Amino acid sequence: MNALTRNLLFAVTATALLLALSQTTAQPGAGAGAGAGAQISSPIVTVQHGQIGSSVILGGSVVAYKQVMLTAQLPGRIEFIAGIEGSRFKAEDILISIDDDDLLAKRRAAVAQLINAQTEIGNAQMQYSRELYSPQARSAYRSGGMGMPSMFDQMFTQPMQRFMPGNVGGEPWLDRQADLYNYGSRVSQARGQELSARSQIDEIDARLRDARSFAPFDGIIVKKMVEVGDTVQPGMALLEFADLTYLQVKVEVPSRLAPGLSKGMLLPARLDVGNTRVDVRVAQIFPSADEIRHTVTVKFDLPLGVPGGPGMYAEVIIPDKSTPVSVVPAIPDSAVLWRGALPAVYVLDEKHQPQLRLIRLGDYISSQMVSVLSGLQVGERIYAQPPASLASGWSIANPNQQP
Repeated sequence: MNALTRNLLFAVTATALLLALSQTTAQPGAGAGAGAGAQISSPIVTVQHGQIGSSVILGGSVVAYKQVMLTAQLPGRIEFIAGIEGSRFKAEDILISIDDDDLLAKRRAAVAQLINAQTEIGNAQMQYSRELYSPQARSAYRSGGMGMPSMFDQMFTQPMQRFMPGNVGGEPWLDRQADLYNYGSRVSQARGQELSARSQIDEIDARLRDARSFAPFDGIIVKKMVEVGDTVQPGMALLEFADLTYLQVKVEVPSRLAPGLSKGMLLPARLDVGNTRVDVRVAQIFPSADEIRHTVTVKFDLPLGVPGGPGMYAEVIIPDKSTPVSVVPAIPDSAVLWRGALPAVYVLDEKHQPQLRLIRLGDYISSQMVSVLSGLQVGERIYAQPPASLASGWSIANPNQQP
């Protein structure tokens, strides 16, 4: 190895050593320079006390706040579907329609019956008016006057006809009333036929509306059960439509835990999407329990904008009011670091130096706060969001230490 090569290797080695030493001294907590002079951007919080008792983690499913199942109301063939799963629609938009050619034919027949009934009403009213102003009974008696003057006919001829042999005539006023009643009944019958025709048209129009399904509110198609061209019968499911703006968690809660819940109560929950932790609010507690499983259905409101959708798995921590409540330290879950399977936090000691300390965690008190069973005391100061560059020596707490 010549002198030039040895000089190059020496220079590279020295440069590497200088870089390593500069990085080591720059880390807070590494050596004597770490401590108060280190610049840490993480906020420092004080360990608070929280109340926890015995709780049960129950699994449930995410459901939409508003969801409907559209079913077929009449037999026919699917001729139109507005979209596929995930398509969004406004309220009153048409979603699906069934072939209605036979209903349209029946409606045209009913309209023809309506026109005939209206024509019959006009004819019957005309006949009634003619009888009212020009009675046929009077004309018949007038024609039987044997050519005598009208006054003489009314005074002698018509009264004497009642006593002549073979006479079947009656009282003129009675015959006139019978004729008026006859024509009046024809008017009533024609109006009844008109009403019947209008009722048939209204019935067919209602069935025509049933041939089309409209969006009852703003939402999206969640599931589609049919395709264009499928033949359906009344009662068959067509599609599911839901509003995913507001989501809920539906949980079957054991009857012994239901008395500990009240409407509006906030409880911690975990969603099966990125292990997301949120607070849910009790929205509805069903009044009766299932007689087979002995559980009460409870719905919890989810915050807006949570990931996932209907059908997603979720867990809710339900408190058990039958057990006593204990006071334990509580810290933000963002302060917890994981060293393998062991949780730890950075504690600020009396010399204002960060010290890594192992702890034992309990249940979540809320979506952001977790209880500590051992390793911390109420009043100690910790880093709420320790940066990745933060380092210190290990200060392992006694696992049996009580807070």
